[in-house]
Amino acid sequence: MKFLFKKNLSQIDEREIKTKYSIFKRYTAFYLATLLVISSFIGGLLIGQGRVSDLKEPESKEKTQAKVLNKEVQKEYLSQDVDFDLFWDVWKLVKEKYYGQPVNEVKLFYGSIAGIVAALEDPYSVFLDPETAQKFSQELSGSFEGIGAEIGIKDERLTIIAPLPDTPAEKSGLKAGDKVYKIDDFDTANIFLELAVNLIRGKKGTQVRLTIMREGLKEPIEIAITRDTIVIEAVKWEMVGKKRDIAYIKISTFNENTEPNFNKAIEEILTLNPKGLILDLRNNPGGFLDVAIKVADKWIKNQVVVVEKFGEDKSQEFRATNNAVLEDIKTIVLVNKGSASGSEIVTGALQDWQKATIIGEKTFGKGSVQDFERLKDGSAVKLTIAQWLTPKGRLINEEGITPDIEIKLTEEDFNSDKDPQLGKAIELLSD
Repeated sequence: MKFLFKKNLSQIDEREIKTKYSIFKRYTAFYLATLLVISSFIGGLLIGQGRVSDLKEPESKEKTQAKVLNKEVQKEYLSQDVDFDLFWDVWKLVKEKYYGQPVNEVKLFYGSIAGIVAALEDPYSVFLDPETAQKFSQELSGSFEGIGAEIGIKDERLTIIAPLPDTPAEKSGLKAGDKVYKIDDFDTANIFLELAVNLIRGKKGTQVRLTIMREGLKEPIEIAITRDTIVIEAVKWEMVGKKRDIAYIKISTFNENTEPNFNKAIEEILTLNPKGLILDLRNNPGGFLDVAIKVADKWIKNQVVVVEKFGEDKSQEFRATNNAVLEDIKTIVLVNKGSASGSEIVTGALQDWQKATIIGEKTFGKGSVQDFERLKDGSAVKLTIAQWLTPKGRLINEEGITPDIEIKLTEEDFNSDKDPQLGKAIELLSD
């Protein structure tokens, strides 16, 4: 599940930090509490197997003296003088006076780089060491180990963005919007996302305890979750309504399997001549950007789907093609506070172009763009570089998408297996 990656994008500007090792394009997302790695992002980072890795120093027959980068060499990146010797002063103090010797120099080095990115105070920008970056690259197949929930920072608190369907997270009762106060016995106040990822990750069969606070509760509750193998079924569909003449499509994520499965579903649905269509994006935290655009493409013809804004003067439009096979079918989109990133792009576009009625709760509000850059040693940086706007210029980040018809799914509804949001959609399409 994952994050909204953008494929085959042209460079916006010349950035020397890019290297030939650059792989994945841009993506949105959060930190997916599922398994092996850091991904997003709802998000983000994928939470899974393994804790913080013990990095080993590369073996070498001889020790070489590291060279300090001359600040004049990097002058073009500085707006004020920075004394890089301070870095080496601290390095020397740690090497000479820290009591817990020997220290792992590779770990120190990667930690210092991570600190640079962390100093941006952006929850979606993060440095990944080579091992974590490699695991991240392997996370796009749609199968992994973990709890199956995406996490992010909302209102300065670690938050469940969306539990994925049929995963340990959902089965345990975790809900979108739950605030995570503790991971096992670790207090999450002011926690960095990458640390939360490492604390939640673990092997199949192991257990993690999350202490959460939920809207409507007076006291936090503890939920024990046993990690498992997570297989994401990106697209499900069926015919609903009394006459089974309304198509219902649930998209759980915009991953590499979503587009072919969605296209196949649409082909089969069109043969049934549906009276209307319900697109369920609830608890969908995002995924590949180009996949989200291709989903919106089925309703929007030759129009803007989303705009990427880089600073004040630069922007890029992403437009639909001439493939709007669903434009004449009355459509309702279901969303909630677990709908983020790519879900918000699709929802915002269909709402702006009046191609669908939106029902549910206000969406999460994840509308920033991250660049994922592989560096020459195999490590990587995920860096926020832009924000998304809807076709009509509405800001998605932190604002979210407000439904046309707001209906909450209450605790009582959840416990009694009632779905008033879906019920309202069926009612409107049955008229």
